[in-house]
Amino acid sequence: MTSIDLAAAQQRVLDRRQARALASQSRSQARRSKYAFGVSSRLPFPLNTWSQSGIEAWDTIKGRDGTRPAFRVGQVDAELLDEELLELLKSQVGEALKYFGSHLRDEWSSEILLGLRAALFKLSIWDHNASYGAALQNLQYTDARKAGPLLSTPTRWQKVWYGALSVGGRYGWDKWNMWLADQEGNYEQSSPSVQSLSRISSAVSTAHSVAAFSSFIVFLVNGRYRTLLDRILRLRLASPANHLSRQVSFEYLNRQLVWHAFTEFLLFLLPLVGITRWRRWVSRAWRKAKTLIKRGDDEEDKASDGELSFLPERTCAICYQDQNPTSTAENEILAVSGASGGVVGSAQTDITNPYEMIPCSCIYCFVCAISRLEATDGEGWTCLRCGLLVKECKPWTGDVLAAATTPKNKKSVSFSDDDDKDAENGG
Repeated sequence: MTSIDLAAAQQRVLDRRQARALASQSRSQARRSKYAFGVSSRLPFPLNTWSQSGIEAWDTIKGRDGTRPAFRVGQVDAELLDEELLELLKSQVGEALKYFGSHLRDEWSSEILLGLRAALFKLSIWDHNASYGAALQNLQYTDARKAGPLLSTPTRWQKVWYGALSVGGRYGWDKWNMWLADQEGNYEQSSPSVQSLSRISSAVSTAHSVAAFSSFIVFLVNGRYRTLLDRILRLRLASPANHLSRQVSFEYLNRQLVWHAFTEFLLFLLPLVGITRWRRWVSRAWRKAKTLIKRGDDEEDKASDGELSFLPERTCAICYQDQNPTSTAENEILAVSGASGGVVGSAQTDITNPYEMIPCSCIYCFVCAISRLEATDGEGWTCLRCGLLVKECKPWTGDVLAAATTPKNKKSVSFSDDDDKDAENGG
């Protein structure tokens, strides 16, 4: 088929579609007028003159024939997606501005929202006649003032007023409420003019909320205008394709449910398996393997030395390891100590309240030793000085001097020859 034949076929299909739409519209109008005439003819005189227009207006509001309402759920979801996208961008901008000061995000929050809303409006509705949420729902804005089988794109003035009210109007209303709050939040009593302006602002806000609620109720009935601003500007969200499937894909929902169930299962299983125990076992095996690799075959007889065995006895190896987590090699520590005067450790790493490990008798601080032993849950801890596995500790008694005890009844034994010699020497 050539391009000319294809264009002609498309034109014929479009003509048939327009003819069917006009025929359906004429049938609906005839049926509506017949129904209105039958109802109004049974009413008394004052009502049968003007009730026909009222019945037609009610049928226009209530009836769905000819309005071609788009999916209500899709329109509401589009608004929610737009709000979520705005909140996501706001959080990202806040994370970027925190390096310049935490006060910027709070003081310029209204201006940040103004810039984000303006950028989203320009890149979505102004350029493509649909917001990002509406595009995900396969919807776009149309001009509801133009009736016909084909959808009409919004005019430039409709977009201008939509952007001015949805972007600039929200910014102005937020700044106005902030100014009123600042005026009423002072320690001094606010002026009567400020109080009257506050009452007027509250009344306007209440009226807007009631009007928005009424508009949403009407939207639930006929599905034409989602928000009050759309109803004022006569902008509708509709699908560009007439034949749109109402089947909803649950692929992403199923994937989310699978991952949620999997994470819940892992959170239930990991405490039972004891991941900390396996992690300690792997780390202990890795330290031993690394120590053996470093020493080589010629130093296998010293395999029982710990990774911090070169520290002086006055230094707690656990305190030193906590304060120097990056430098654990002996050469690195000796190089650092040489640069600082040849002293390894400091007063902060000296042993306080010494306790000795069993069976290696290495000395550590009481708090350090108890914390490491309790963290192993009775499986033992590898000593940093000797490399042995220790499970217990006891107070160190190396600095306790035992007092020498002398017997109360002292007896001496001597012989007679010795006594004679002593007497002669004395004489």
